[in-house]
Amino acid sequence: MIDDLAYLCSVEELRPPYRSPSALVQAKQIDRLDRHCCDFIARAPIVMIGSSHPERGCDVSPRGDAPGFVRVLDPHHLAIPDRPGNNRLDTMENLLARPQIGLLFMIPGVDEILRVNGTARLSRSDWLLQSLSVDGRAPRLAIVVTVSEAFLHCTKALRRSRLWQDDYRIDRGELPTLGQMLVDQARTAGLTVADVEARLEADVRDNLY
Repeated sequence: MIDDLAYLCSVEELRPPYRSPSALVQAKQIDRLDRHCCDFIARAPIVMIGSSHPERGCDVSPRGDAPGFVRVLDPHHLAIPDRPGNNRLDTMENLLARPQIGLLFMIPGVDEILRVNGTARLSRSDWLLQSLSVDGRAPRLAIVVTVSEAFLHCTKALRRSRLWQDDYRIDRGELPTLGQMLVDQARTAGLTVADVEARLEADVRDNLY
């Protein structure tokens, strides 16, 4: 079945079925964080980070915390704290190899999305890490982004997905627990669901910051 699919091979094949973007769509892209972007970032509790590696390819990773956890340093720079995670360091390794970065900021209840693109560097400057502390715990490093473009997406994607409504909300019991899924995927001898779920719970309880 997959062998029967037809694929595009050129930009010339891409455009014809689509209308040209409007003047407003083209003009809304700016090269800095204006007051609307700053206000959006200050209210966003989550950002999706897109990065890539010349050998591993592309990756998207979420970062979340209380609204305002991403700090705007000036109209051309922002800083994202690296809170404790799974210690794979995929995003950071990607950015060291290829600094291009894409960000999507989202606010619960708001259907618009703020998109920010630029280049990133990793910083361990003490004053910056201390300014990003929570309950006296500073992140190990911060991702400092130099903004090259920023613009707001329209509402269509989130309206179609009805993300902030309950239409598609499911009972968590309809899916296996994370512990069960990880045991099935890892296939590590002697690893039980109870062991994994205990580790996950302890990590969230003791290592959130």
